[in-house]
Amino acid sequence: MASTAYTRPSKPPGPVGDRRQPRLAKELGRIEPKKLGIGLVAGCCLALLTYISFARLFAIYSPVFESSSLVVKNAPPASITVPSTDGVPVQEEKILVDEEKEIAKEEAEPKEPSFSEEAKIAKEEEEPLQESEKEVAVLAKLDGGAAAAEAKITCDENAVDEGFPYARPSVCELTGEVRISPKEKTMFFVNPTGAGPFDENAEKKIRPYARKDTFLLPGVVEVTIKSVPSASAAPECARRHEVPAVVFSTAGYTDNFFHDNTDVMIPLFLSASHFAGEVQLLITNYKPWWVKKYAPLLKKLSNYEVINFDKEEAVHCFPGGQLGLYRDRDLIIGPHPTRNPRNYTMVDYNRFLRRAYGLPRDVPAVLGEKTGTRPKMLMIERKGTRKLLNLHVVAALCEQLGFDVTVSEAGGEVRDFAEKVNSADVLLAVHGAGMTNQIFLPTGAVLVQIVPWGKMDWMATNFYGQPARDMQLRYVEYYVSEEETTLKHKYPRDHYVFKDPMAIHAQGWPGIAEIIMKQDVEVNITRFKPFLLQALDQLQD
Repeated sequence: MASTAYTRPSKPPGPVGDRRQPRLAKELGRIEPKKLGIGLVAGCCLALLTYISFARLFAIYSPVFESSSLVVKNAPPASITVPSTDGVPVQEEKILVDEEKEIAKEEAEPKEPSFSEEAKIAKEEEEPLQESEKEVAVLAKLDGGAAAAEAKITCDENAVDEGFPYARPSVCELTGEVRISPKEKTMFFVNPTGAGPFDENAEKKIRPYARKDTFLLPGVVEVTIKSVPSASAAPECARRHEVPAVVFSTAGYTDNFFHDNTDVMIPLFLSASHFAGEVQLLITNYKPWWVKKYAPLLKKLSNYEVINFDKEEAVHCFPGGQLGLYRDRDLIIGPHPTRNPRNYTMVDYNRFLRRAYGLPRDVPAVLGEKTGTRPKMLMIERKGTRKLLNLHVVAALCEQLGFDVTVSEAGGEVRDFAEKVNSADVLLAVHGAGMTNQIFLPTGAVLVQIVPWGKMDWMATNFYGQPARDMQLRYVEYYVSEEETTLKHKYPRDHYVFKDPMAIHAQGWPGIAEIIMKQDVEVNITRFKPFLLQALDQLQD
C-alpha cells in the first residue's frame, strides 16, 4: 500500500466545475511574460550559486574529503606534528580556509607544504643529493614518528646443528634507521622503545664471520650494534643510502676455495640475493685480493661498490641492515623458516654462479644424443697431497671407455677454471677442496669422488656427496683400499691406521690432517673400471 504522507487530493474540494482560479495565478497573470522569464532565470542562477558554495565548503571541511585533499596537495594533516631535522617538534600548522576566493586562489596556484625555518635550511643543504634521495629525506622528516615506531631487531644466535656445530653463526637483522660508523666499529640503531637483545649498555656485539668456530672468531673484527632512542643520539650522516646494508667478514679460512664458498659466498647468497642487487655490502677483515677474485659474484649480488669497513671513516646511513650472514651446512642450503624463508637451494646457487660468470651450459650432453659425440671428462690434478699417482693411466682408461678427457689443476682465475668445469659432463677428483668446483657443473652432470683411506665416508658424503645430490648432480664414489694408499709405506698393517681408522678421527682435526690428508693414492684399474662405467650409464639416464 502506497504511503500518503506527501500526497495531496487529486481534485480540489468543492463541487465539480466550481473551480476558482488561484490567487497566485491571478497575480502572476498581471505580470508581463518578459519580466517573468527574467526573474525565473535569475532565481535559478542564485539557487545554483548557493548550492555550489555550500558544496565546496562541505568538501573542504568534511573529514572524508579533507584527508583525500591533503594527499593530493602532499601537505601534512592538521593533526600531525612535523618533526624538525634535529628531533625537536615544529609547532603544528593547520590548514585554514576563511573565504571562498582564497580557496580558489590556492587551487589555482598550488604551493609546497609549509615547513619550519629549520626544515627549509635542511632542505637547501640537501640539494647535492639525488632527487630520489631528497624525496626519501623529506618523507623521513614528515613521517619520523611512524618510521621510529617500526624499528625492530631480530637476532638468531642460539640455533644449533648437532652434526655441524659451526654452521649456525650469530646474525642480527635490523629494520629502521641504521647509522654505521666503521671508525667506531658500531652500527647505531635508532630504536625509541629500546627493545631488543641488548646488554645493560644497550649494546649487542657480533663477530660477523659465517662460521661459528671458537678458534677463528677472535681474529674477526667485532662490530657493536648500539641502540639509541633517537637519531639525534647517533652520529650525523655523511652519506645516506636508499638500500639496506649487509656487514660481513672475509676472515677465517678464506683463500681456500672450499671455505670461500661455504663460509662466505654461499652465506652471502643466502642472505642478500633476494635484494636483487639493491643492497650495500660492507666487509670487515677486508682482503683486496679476495674482493678482486670474487668481483663477478659480488657485483651480481650488489649494484654498488663494496665498502671497506676497516678503512672507511665516514658515517653511512641506511633504512635497515644485517650484521653477519646466514649459513647452513657445507655446500648445502636446506629449508628453514627463518634462516632460509625463501627456500633457496644449491641449484639456485649454481644457477647464480653460471649467470655471474657467463657459463653457457645448464645441462650435460647425453650419451648417444649426437652421433660421434664423446662425453667430456675433466680430471682435477693435485700437486700437493692426495695426488692420484697413476692419473695418466686412469686418463687412458677413461679414453678407452669413450670419454674425451682433459686433465687440469684447479686454481688461478676462478672464471677460467669455471669454464672448464662447465664444459665437462663428468668431473673426477680425489677428495679435497678442488672438488668444490662441482658448483660449476651443468645440472645433471656426474661427479666421481675418489675417497682416500681412513674411514672417510662421513666427510666424503657430507662435504661433497650430499651436496652433489642437492645440486641435482649424479654422484659416484670410490673408496680406496689399504693396498691403494701410500700409508702402507709409512705404517705397518697392524697399526691402528689400518686396524682402527676411527682412532685417527678421535684425535680431532690434527690427527686427520697429519695422517689422512697427507696420503696419496694409486687406484687399482681393474677395481676402478666399473665405477667409470657407472658414470657412463648415468649420462644415459
